[in-house]
Amino acid sequence: MAGHVVIGAGQAGAALVAKLRELDAESPITLIGEEPVPPYQRPPLSKKYLLGEMALERLFLRPESFYADQGIDLRTGVRAEAIDRPAQEVQLSDGSTLPYATLALTTGSRPRMLPTAMGGDLERVYPVRTLADVDAMEPEFREGARCLIVGGGYIGLEAAAVAASRGLKVTLIEAAPRILARVAAPATADYFRDLHTAHGVEIREGAALDRLEGDGTVTRAVLAGGETLEVDFVLIGIGIAPDTALAEAAGLALDNGIAVDAHCRTSAPAIFAAGDCASFPWHGARIRLESVPNAIEQAEAAAAAMAGQPADYDAKPWFWSDQYDVKLQIAGLNAGYDRTVTRPGARDGTQSVWYFAGDRLLAVDAMNDPRAYMTGKRWIEGGHHPDPGALADPGADLKSL
Repeated sequence: MAGHVVIGAGQAGAALVAKLRELDAESPITLIGEEPVPPYQRPPLSKKYLLGEMALERLFLRPESFYADQGIDLRTGVRAEAIDRPAQEVQLSDGSTLPYATLALTTGSRPRMLPTAMGGDLERVYPVRTLADVDAMEPEFREGARCLIVGGGYIGLEAAAVAASRGLKVTLIEAAPRILARVAAPATADYFRDLHTAHGVEIREGAALDRLEGDGTVTRAVLAGGETLEVDFVLIGIGIAPDTALAEAAGLALDNGIAVDAHCRTSAPAIFAAGDCASFPWHGARIRLESVPNAIEQAEAAAAAMAGQPADYDAKPWFWSDQYDVKLQIAGLNAGYDRTVTRPGARDGTQSVWYFAGDRLLAVDAMNDPRAYMTGKRWIEGGHHPDPGALADPGADLKSL
C-alpha cells in the first residue's frame, strides 16, 4: 500500500514523521536515512559531543523504539537513488522500490568542500557536518596539536572554540576582510574576534587559502600570498549548500534550494520539501533558512499539508550559536539593514546588536543577553519598531521602549 515517504532522516525528517503520525493514524509512513543511525541533533556534534560532554545516545532526537512504537518504518543506512514521478515510486540503494502517495524531501544540506586541486582530498582534512565526520576527527583533538580552520562563519568559529577549549593551537583563516562578513554586522564580528583572541585563537582575516599540501596527508597550508602554515589537521567550515541533487534529477523546480509554496508543496503536487533544502515564500521574497527551528516548524507544516490539513507556513526566524561560555541568540533576518545600534547588557561581556532598515527593526544579535533577545523577538514578530536613538541609550529600560 502506498503511504507517506520521507527522504532524509535529520531534524526535519524526524519532526515531519512524528507530526504526520499525530495527524494521520492509519497510513503507512516510511523514513529513509542515508546514515546508519537514527535521527540525531547536529548542533551539539561540534560542541558538547566533541568535548566529551554528551553521550551518543543523548544526541538521538528520540529513542529508536519510538519509530516502531508509532508504526513508522525507519530505514537507516540506505540512500534514495531516484524518484520515479509517473510511477510515484522511490528507487533505493538496496535495489528495492518504495511506492508513495505523498513524498517529502528533507534532504538537508551538504558541506562545501575544497576541490581536489586545492588539496581537498588529502587525509586529515575534515568537514564538520555529520556524526561520522566528528567521530573521525576526534582523535586529532590532542593538546598542542596544530589545527587550521578554513572559514570564519559560525561553523568555523564554533569549531575553533572547541579546539581551543581542548588545548589545541588554533589558527582560523577567513578570505573575506573580516569574520562573519556575510551574516553579521561588524560589531558582532568584533565581539567574537575579541572573544576568540582572548582564548588564544589566531584569527587571520583577508587570508585566502591557495592550497593544502602533503604527501597523501596534509602537513601545511599555503596562503594566497605565498605564506606557509605548518598544520597537523584541517577543518573546513566554508558553508553548506542545499542538497537538491535528487530533486533536480526528478525535474522539480529549484530556486536556491527546492522551491516550495506556502504549503511546502514542490512543483510536483504529490511531493513536499522542508528544512535546509527548501526555499519558500516569505514576506514578498523567497528565502531559505538553515536553522533547527525552521527545520522543525516547516516540517510540521509539510506534515499538515500531506495529511490534508494545509495552512500557510509563516516562518519566525531565530538562531543560536554557542562559543566558549557565550550564547549568541539571533532573532529576525538582518538582510537589507543600513545601520546598527550596539547596546551593552546588564553584565560585563554582554551586549546586543540591533539591525535597522531606516526606522524598521529587522533583527537582533544578543550575546549572553537573553532579555534583549526575547524583547527583540517579540518586537520583530509583533511589528514594533523602537526608536534607534533611544535604544542606543544604555540607561533606557527596554520595557520603556
